[in-house]
Amino acid sequence: QVQLVESGGGLVQAGGSLSLSCAGSGRTFSTSAMGWFRQAPGKEREFVAVIGRNGIRTDYVDSVKGRFTISRDDAKSTVYLQMNSLKPENTAVYYCAANYWSMSTRAYDFDYWGQGTQVTVSS
Repeated sequence: QVQLVESGGGLVQAGGSLSLSCAGSGRTFSTSAMGWFRQAPGKEREFVAVIGRNGIRTDYVDSVKGRFTISRDDAKSTVYLQMNSLKPENTAVYYCAANYWSMSTRAYDFDYWGQGTQVTVSS
């Protein structure tokens, strides 16, 4: 089992940057693909980024490519999401999630979820 706790959200102006962290616990963290998802008010939860078990493979939703970077430090059981050039449409609650079985971009494939951290981008 994996427990996940996100941090680093907040309020930032458009064009600014934020760095999210997700601290995990549990022996399966290092063997799990880790993903970031987000959910804006009135919208469905959507995929943002995923990183494979070894940290080599990554994937992003097209709208954040070139602006967001996902990374992981298994020694610290932590996954990060560096967000640059933020836009108001990036406002959402951001969740990290763990997938022991595959490097998927689908929320229903992820087994464990954090509680989320709010990111608000003002125009």
